[in-house]
Amino acid sequence: MVPVIETERLRLRAMVREDFPAFAALWQEPEVVRYIGAKPRSENESWTVFLKIAGNWVIEGFGQWAITRKADGAFLGQTGFFTGRRGIGEDFDAAPEAGWVLSAQTHGQGYGREAVTAAHRWFDAQPFGGRSHAMIEVGHAASFAIAERLGYVAMRECEDLGDRVVLLARDFRA
Repeated sequence: MVPVIETERLRLRAMVREDFPAFAALWQEPEVVRYIGAKPRSENESWTVFLKIAGNWVIEGFGQWAITRKADGAFLGQTGFFTGRRGIGEDFDAAPEAGWVLSAQTHGQGYGREAVTAAHRWFDAQPFGGRSHAMIEVGHAASFAIAERLGYVAMRECEDLGDRVVLLARDFRA
């Protein structure tokens, strides 16, 4: 049900139970959570999100992929789309939200740009493709650079769970 996407160096695939230890460890990395709430997730919180990722594919027909390196199969992070229903406003909650998170060991190697671009190509080709949103914490330059390359533009700034974030929107019509 979850499509596999391959790029030059990466494979985006469905998350499987065996990914959970690496997924949970990712969300414990200080450099990873620095701009995403600034607090490492507990194992229970990570498990809840892990299950939400699987559920999003079943209910919505889109979701997030595990980002793995083709050379060795290593779990590097996650990217894709989800229905957040954050309650930030109908203007934001009305479209699928894009997200991406990669392990600190991969930062600066172009994996984020490669994976997120591939996920957006897939999304744009779907019948439901078109508008998507993203939320990035103020100061997260690397994520803003990826979003800008993909055509996201700022909608507004607000607070989410105590953090200042920028809500972004992207319209794509094939």
